[in-house]
Amino acid sequence: MRLTWLGWAGVELESDGATVVIDPLDDPGAVFAPFGERAAGTPLPEVVPASAGKAVAGLVTHLHRDHADAAALAAALGPGGRVFEPPAGGGDELEQLGVAQAEAELTNAGVERIRLMPWDSQRAGPFTLTALPSVDGLGDPQVAWLVEAGGQRVLHLGDTIFHGYWWRMALRHGPFDAVLVPVNGAVTRFPHRRPPSPLPAAMDPAHAAIAAEILGARTTIPMHSEGYDVGGIYEPVADAVSRFAAEAVERGVDVTVLDPGGTIDLAAERLGQAAT
Repeated sequence: MRLTWLGWAGVELESDGATVVIDPLDDPGAVFAPFGERAAGTPLPEVVPASAGKAVAGLVTHLHRDHADAAALAAALGPGGRVFEPPAGGGDELEQLGVAQAEAELTNAGVERIRLMPWDSQRAGPFTLTALPSVDGLGDPQVAWLVEAGGQRVLHLGDTIFHGYWWRMALRHGPFDAVLVPVNGAVTRFPHRRPPSPLPAAMDPAHAAIAAEILGARTTIPMHSEGYDVGGIYEPVADAVSRFAAEAVERGVDVTVLDPGGTIDLAAERLGQAAT
């Protein structure tokens, strides 16, 4: 299986000529656009598009706009491709405010959508897709995605906070050839979540390194960093990737840092590790 990092939280996985995309983002400027002038000038992450019209499935960890870009998903999907996402959260309009933008855009895009509960699996082309537990720092439904093909396993953690499911995930589905971990540890103060919490709404570098160690990742790819900083609304850790790399080294965790568009061949990586 070949892994291409698309920037921010996006990834494309290829096996036997088919692809799966997870959390692709083509329009980073749309994410904080609802905040108007308050978000003007925020640094945007560098992203690259997934292969067009090729994906047998588009996976969404959760329906926040930076992880559920309907246009990016629709462009990536091939004939018969479907979008898989976490279960609905329910609740009134205020509870649903954080997912309303992505929900409306996905509905308007007309893509076929399937909701999976944690621990459930589906097949798509050569891939087995499994939704695993994840915990959103703002209380919106989220899953981590395990993608298996060609004897390799890739685990994408979305922008989860630290939680206690790591051991079960490792016992039931490990070992993992690559784990993509969020590292920016953003503190959020969104108007629909008051009073705000001073705790990070996604894993910070130290949390991510601990999770990677528990999961037993053969290599860990940091993501969900290097972009967005909206004072009083969304405030990430500075230099998150380098801080994560330092924390990971202390824990004996292998790290692969990719630029947007960068790729790794997981089968070759496994052979290389076996040779050493």
